[in-house]
Amino acid sequence: MGPDAIPLSLPDVGPLELEMVGEVLRSGRLAIGPMTERFEKLVASRAGCTHGVAVNSGTSGLHLLMQALGIGLGDEVITTPLSFIASANPILYVGARPVFVDVCPRTLNMDPKKIEAAVSSRTKAIVGVEAFGNPAHMDAYTQIAAKHEIPLIEDSCEALGTSHKGRSCGSFGRAGVFGFYPNKQITTGEGGMIVTDDSHLADMCRSLRNQGRDVFPDSASEGQKLGSWLQHPRVGYNYRMDEMSAALGVAQMRRFDEMMQKRERVARMYIERLSGIESLVLPTIEPESTMTWFVFVVRLTTDYTVEDRDRIVEGLRMHDVGSATYFPCIHLQPAYREKFGFKPGDFPIAESISNRTIALPFFNSLTEREIDLIAQTLEVMISRQNLSRS
Repeated sequence: MGPDAIPLSLPDVGPLELEMVGEVLRSGRLAIGPMTERFEKLVASRAGCTHGVAVNSGTSGLHLLMQALGIGLGDEVITTPLSFIASANPILYVGARPVFVDVCPRTLNMDPKKIEAAVSSRTKAIVGVEAFGNPAHMDAYTQIAAKHEIPLIEDSCEALGTSHKGRSCGSFGRAGVFGFYPNKQITTGEGGMIVTDDSHLADMCRSLRNQGRDVFPDSASEGQKLGSWLQHPRVGYNYRMDEMSAALGVAQMRRFDEMMQKRERVARMYIERLSGIESLVLPTIEPESTMTWFVFVVRLTTDYTVEDRDRIVEGLRMHDVGSATYFPCIHLQPAYREKFGFKPGDFPIAESISNRTIALPFFNSLTEREIDLIAQTLEVMISRQNLSRS
C-alpha cells in the first residue's frame, strides 16, 4: 500500500491529548500518579461500575481477573472461538482449559443455547465477548452464570460505551475489561481497564497489577503505606498503566461523546453505501442494543470460499484500501491445535463466518468520498472474483 492509502484504522488525537500528556511530562510524576486515578474514575463511571483498575492492556486485565478469581490448573473456562486470540490466552496463562462454544450466525457472539451443554463440574467462569463491539446476549450470559453460580467475566475490549437493554457493557458480569489499543473507541496507545462493583476483587487486581504489593484503604495513614511500600503478600505482575497513557485516556474520555458521534456517522455512511451489494452481509445490531463501533466488518455470503475472500482482501490492499480478515478462529490457531487437538469442523458456524469476514477502514475522520471509493473498490474486487469463478 502506498503513502496515500486509506488505512484500516487511525487514532483520533488532537490538541487536548497533546496538552494533557505534556502536563504529565512537565509534572515529573510519570507513574503511579493522580492521572491514572482520574482515568479509572471516568471509565468506571461510563460503564456504570464502582471501581476501575487501569492496566497496560486488555489482555493483562483478563489475566488479573482469572488470577484474582482463583482459576487455575485443571479448571475450565467457557468462551467464544470467534475473537482475537487475547480473549482466550489468559485462560492458558493460569493453567486452565478453554471450552469454546459456537456462535450465533446473526450476532456473532456465543449462542446462549449452546452454553448450557458446555458447563461441567470443572467450569469456573464464562468469558463473554462482545464480538466487534456487539453486546447481544450479555443478559443471557449473566443468567446462565448465575444459575450455575460461576462468575461471568465480560471481555468488553471492543465495546466501551456500548449498551444492551439499557445496561452498559462492562457491568453485566462480576467484572469487565476494556482495551485501549489505537484502533479502539478510545486509545491510550497500549492499555486496558478492569471495571467492577466488587471491592475485594478490585483491590486484589490492584495488588496483582503492582507486583503483589499491599493495597491500603483511603483511611490508612501515610506511615502505614510507607512502611509496607515493599511488602508483597502475593506474587504479582508489572501490569501498571503509566501516567502518560492515563493522560491520553483522560483527554479521550473528555471527548468521548463527540468521538462516538463521529463513529456512528461513519458506520451509517457505510451501511447506506453498501446495503445494495447482494454479495455482502452487513453488521447486525439488535433493536435493544446500542453500538459505539470498534470496527466495520462485513462478510461475504455463504457461496464464497475463504480463497475468494482472501483474493478480494488482497485486491483491496493492492488498490490502497486497508483491509483485514477479522478474526481467524482461535481454536484453529497453530498453538491451540497443537496443545488441545482442535481441528476444522469443531465449531462450524464460527469457522464459516471467519472464512468470509472483511474488515474495512474505520476511523473517526473517514469521509463520505473515501467511503465511496472503498465501496467502489470492494464492488470491483467482488465482481472480478465472480468472473474468475464462472
